[in-house]
Amino acid sequence: MFVHKMTERVWQLPAVHWNRRLFDALIPLPDGTSYNAYFIKGSEKRVLIDAADPALEEGFLEALAGLPAVDYIISNHAEQDHSGILPKLLERYPGVRILATPKAKPMLVNLLHIPEETIQTVEDGETLSLGDVTLEFLHMPWVHWPETMVTYLREEKILFSCDFFGSHLATSSLYVPDEWQVYEAAKRYYAEIMMPFARHIRKHLERLAGYDIAVIAPSHGPAYNRPAFILDAYRDWVLGEPKNIALIPYVSMHGSTEMMAHRLADSLVAKGVNAQLFDLASMDIGKLAIAMVDAGSIILGMPTVEAGPHPYGVFGAVLINALRPKAKYFSIFGSYLWGTKAVPTIQSLVTNLSAQFLEPVYVRGLPRKEDLEALDRLAEQIAQGHRAAGLR
Repeated sequence: MFVHKMTERVWQLPAVHWNRRLFDALIPLPDGTSYNAYFIKGSEKRVLIDAADPALEEGFLEALAGLPAVDYIISNHAEQDHSGILPKLLERYPGVRILATPKAKPMLVNLLHIPEETIQTVEDGETLSLGDVTLEFLHMPWVHWPETMVTYLREEKILFSCDFFGSHLATSSLYVPDEWQVYEAAKRYYAEIMMPFARHIRKHLERLAGYDIAVIAPSHGPAYNRPAFILDAYRDWVLGEPKNIALIPYVSMHGSTEMMAHRLADSLVAKGVNAQLFDLASMDIGKLAIAMVDAGSIILGMPTVEAGPHPYGVFGAVLINALRPKAKYFSIFGSYLWGTKAVPTIQSLVTNLSAQFLEPVYVRGLPRKEDLEALDRLAEQIAQGHRAAGLR
């Protein structure tokens, strides 16, 4: 495992997981990922910020062997991809103190069975002198767990943000090599992990505006030596209005729901709305999540299976509900034959949405002329709503 020298005092230890393709048994990783830790050498004390996933433990420990012993390990976030090898680090550095938020302490104990006495809690705004440099701890709960914090190195103006501003991207580059490539990876990361907590992130962005930041050093993906790039992107994703986009995730068994999806998309486009279709049976959920960041409307389509919604339709509803996109309109379409409870079931699964619910178009069997015309009317409602809201 290689090590990057960032400054005379700071080194990055990027544990690059080149071939990992799934995270949390759910999230696709088309570009792999990395687990960045950071070593800081002060004139009096030395610190390791975060660690790595246990899958890359051997290489990480070898990289540490080339650096001086540490006095503190800062755990910005208790999740195992950043904390999983802490027990090994406690063996390597007897007497080292782990610094974490009060909420992180019991999480680390429960997840890793670390002795409580090795963990020292730090309060919001508390500082730690390493001699010639000072670290400041900023509690930032719900990015994306309740115990998270970031660490700011005042003299170097580096923000160690852990998951905040991260991107699942395997790279040997210290800093962003290609902003277009990193933009999509960071947006995917935001959509899948951070979007449900946009309300909290809004406050954290406001707080960070008061800090002079030269570099943002996350624990996934490359660091940002042009912080405005990722800060501006987050402001757009969190604070910006949705766009004139109608998202149509759907699943179809014998073609009826697919016919409806394409008719709805064609009608929306004819009325000036950008339509995007996703087949729930085969799509990359990361791509769907990215599209949700900007969607002004989401219309979920599925047939009935055993009187209820198709399981992929349920999955789509649960995903939409979990990610809490800022869409202004939501509706349902699909088909059934002898009976269905699909619509009320799906409605009960999207209670986190603040979107206005539009009358669904749920039809018996193969869609008839009047059913397709109902989809046209739904498209007109959406187009009018987007125009009234000024979505572009």
